[in-house]
Amino acid sequence: MALPTHILLTHGCLVLFVWVLAEQLGVPLPSTPLLVAAGALSAEGRISFSLALLTGLAASLVADGAWFLIGRRYGYQALRLLCKLSLEPAICVRRTQDSFGRHRTVTLMVAKFVPGLATLAPPVAGENGMGSGEFLFFDGIGATFWLSAWLVVGRLFGDVLKRDPNLLDWVGRFSGALLVGGIIVYFVYRVRRYQLALKELVATRLEPEDLKKRLDAGENVYIVDLRHPLELLYDPFTLPGAHRLSPDALTSGHLEIPLDRDIVLYCTCPSEATAAKTAMTLHKLGIEHVRPLRGGFDEWKRLGFQLDPVKIPKLPLESAQTA
Repeated sequence: MALPTHILLTHGCLVLFVWVLAEQLGVPLPSTPLLVAAGALSAEGRISFSLALLTGLAASLVADGAWFLIGRRYGYQALRLLCKLSLEPAICVRRTQDSFGRHRTVTLMVAKFVPGLATLAPPVAGENGMGSGEFLFFDGIGATFWLSAWLVVGRLFGDVLKRDPNLLDWVGRFSGALLVGGIIVYFVYRVRRYQLALKELVATRLEPEDLKKRLDAGENVYIVDLRHPLELLYDPFTLPGAHRLSPDALTSGHLEIPLDRDIVLYCTCPSEATAAKTAMTLHKLGIEHVRPLRGGFDEWKRLGFQLDPVKIPKLPLESAQTA
């Protein structure tokens, strides 16, 4: 605990304010070690428990208030930005919106304890038209619960250290490495979860033969062609009934995507990378029945399945040559 303790003793609660503020703004930098260290210092009377709580609460309310106003002003665009920045695959905008609509006060009070939701809940509250006073009240309660929990853990740990000086020496010797190691583990965990989720999506790819059977059976499958318009210049065909949309256009218009049928995405990228990543984004937005097409357009064409011609607008000669 020596490194976090030294930071707090040297810079006071300013570093605690900045650290909590950064985390609540969405920076993947855990503030738990500093909160625990502040709680431990309060056991020795070297820092005020209430001051640490108020400092963390102020930082949390500033960050949450900023996201609340951004959500109120920009709505879905703010949520889309968070979706892109997030390394947490469990974040789901549509589910959060549904949960907020049913239990918005409870959602705000527990958001800090749910990975990813802490940053997502304030802009969702702003987008849904929640009053500023009501938001600050319940968000403040949730932040107080969250801060108090970690400060109390630190306080109890500080009491144990006071009774066992040898433990204090051991912690002081290795605390710097433990803090850095903890942050590294945190980042690795988040990135690994993202990679596993992406791998799982790739593993659930739909086989071209299965898609053809469903189309032949008359199933109403929503097919999306994610290829760039320039790719169509030399191969102006698409799968039967496919909607030609860019990944950005698809995610920005996700509210118009039908939820009563399967969504099949395809591209021409190696391992269907664009389709898989777009599917992950749609999963975060609450659209679950999304599957990349194995092999994409190239595999469908290789198998000799039906293709529909598409009209390509004429591009300037310079653009075509560049492509």
